[in-house]
Amino acid sequence: MFEKLADKTRDILLMNTDIFIEGNKIMSIENCSRIEECSDVFMSIVSGRLNVRIWGNGLRAYDYRTNAVVIRGRISQIEFSERRESGHDRKNQRQN
Repeated sequence: MFEKLADKTRDILLMNTDIFIEGNKIMSIENCSRIEECSDVFMSIVSGRLNVRIWGNGLRAYDYRTNAVVIRGRISQIEFSERRESGHDRKNQRQN
């Protein structure tokens, strides 16, 4: 029951991860809190309760200052995994 309530709260507060993909060349991830790793062939991004891993060629991150990130390049693979928030993440959210 708590999990359903938490999901509803995230929906209301717009804290969910929204991802938009245009072909295999542009990917937009909203509510991006951190870029953990960034190279021209691999990116690891934290957004909400998801870790998003992207593989491809010529990858570049744009518009990170808008609380979203746009990935451009040739995307070949995307992987999603749920994560648990750490105390560090909760502290950073309270400060923002």
